Amino acid sequence: MLIPEDLRYTRDHEWIKLLEDGSTALVGITDFAQHELGDIVFVELKSAGTKVKDHEVFGTVEAVKTVADLFAPVAGEIIEINPLLDNAEIVNQDPYGNGWLVKMRVENHASLASLLDAAAYHQLTGE
Repeated sequence: MLIPEDLRYTRDHEWIKLLEDGSTALVGITDFAQHELGDIVFVELKSAGTKVKDHEVFGTVEAVKTVADLFAPVAGEIIEINPLLDNAEIVNQDPYGNGWLVKMRVENHASLASLLDAAAYHQLTGE
């Protein structure tokens, strides 16, 4: 499984990447999560402009045999939904690239430090 070193991770298998502007971040599900879910057929997300709390459900991902909640890694405001999600299989094909889910404005940058780094996420998943 691919676990990029430059991301932070949740125990629920979401990743977050702070963008160069320092105030926004991309959020998605990990390679481990998409592999465990299987073929993803639909993604439903809260709309842009929605404020979410740390660990609040911000959507669901539906695979052929299951539906899983998506949890916000940090508090903030969803400012963009990935337009490529009309083809949900992009999450399986490229979970860390074109398969990102939302762009969000991060409320508290210090909260990123409480998330798992790549080594801790490796340990969590046993990968």
